[in-house]
Amino acid sequence: MKILGPVFLLIVVVFCSFWLTGRFRRYALAQRLLDLPNARSSHDIATPRGGGVAITSTMVVGLLATGVIGIISWSNVLGLAGGGALVAWIGFRDDKRHIAPQWRLMGHFVAAAWFLAWLAALPPFSSVNLPAVWWWAGQAIAAVYIVWLLNLTNFMDGIDGLAGIEAVTVCVGGGLLYVITARTGTLWLTPLLLAAATLGFLIWNWPPAEIFMGDVGSGFLGFMMAGLSLQAASVERSLFWSWLILLGVFIVDATVTLVTRIIRGKKFYEPHRSHAYQNAARRWGSHRQVTLAVGLINSLWLLPIAIAVGLQVMNGLLGLLVAYLPLVLTAIWLKAGRRDAGNDFTAERVIS
Repeated sequence: MKILGPVFLLIVVVFCSFWLTGRFRRYALAQRLLDLPNARSSHDIATPRGGGVAITSTMVVGLLATGVIGIISWSNVLGLAGGGALVAWIGFRDDKRHIAPQWRLMGHFVAAAWFLAWLAALPPFSSVNLPAVWWWAGQAIAAVYIVWLLNLTNFMDGIDGLAGIEAVTVCVGGGLLYVITARTGTLWLTPLLLAAATLGFLIWNWPPAEIFMGDVGSGFLGFMMAGLSLQAASVERSLFWSWLILLGVFIVDATVTLVTRIIRGKKFYEPHRSHAYQNAARRWGSHRQVTLAVGLINSLWLLPIAIAVGLQVMNGLLGLLVAYLPLVLTAIWLKAGRRDAGNDFTAERVIS
């Protein structure tokens, strides 16, 4: 019976997310809340955006429900829900009308600070014997990590279904890590809640997408996955390495693209569509193939390595290098940071 409650909650979250996405799509069309093609886009048709509101709403309510019924501690609930809600609100405001980058970044750091204030421990800086300066250094590094992954996820949300499949496969993998490594408690439910909330939206966002998640969704997902990885680290340090491995596709693509553009003298902060996944979509003329490929890489390559590291049969740094090396080579082969010379891309969506 103990497992039936969480399973029922996950099913409810999926259906609520799916229903809310459909409702918000109607609202976005009525309000002309559309994602217009630009220099960074991989689509050429105006598409409703902001569907991430459904992910945010169902996840936050789901988290609060776990706190009320005592499945997950209130410190974990309030840290994730409070910080995530702030990031989502900033993203939603930015989707509707542009927010200056400095104010957006400040809000992201406030959300990170809120989450870290509720986090019980922060390996490797959690020892009470460390000088205060090292504890604060650890907090600062963790805040930068959260904001980095938050914005990285936003950069990678550029084709149909990609950010959704990344969140679902990574979070299901994160939940499995708790179960397979036999960690105590019910923290396995937290990443599965995020996977369930994203899955309901992904049905609408699957190629050809009928709605985009917008910054309200991509920022929220990035924040939550960063928070979940640090939450796992507070349980067992090896699990943080496992989460970094699971997040490998997004981390490697964004990092190789950024480094390549800086080396080539490009302004890294300018909009572009030279990520490896965008070049792959142009080469193959399909969002679906790229999105499916990412899902398979996460499930068949990165997850087994992450589990080996979580079980401590493989060193964390070694596991990270083994997992990332093929991804780095693939990103270079796909000319990440360079505009691919292949066929230009035609969007796979029809808006009605």
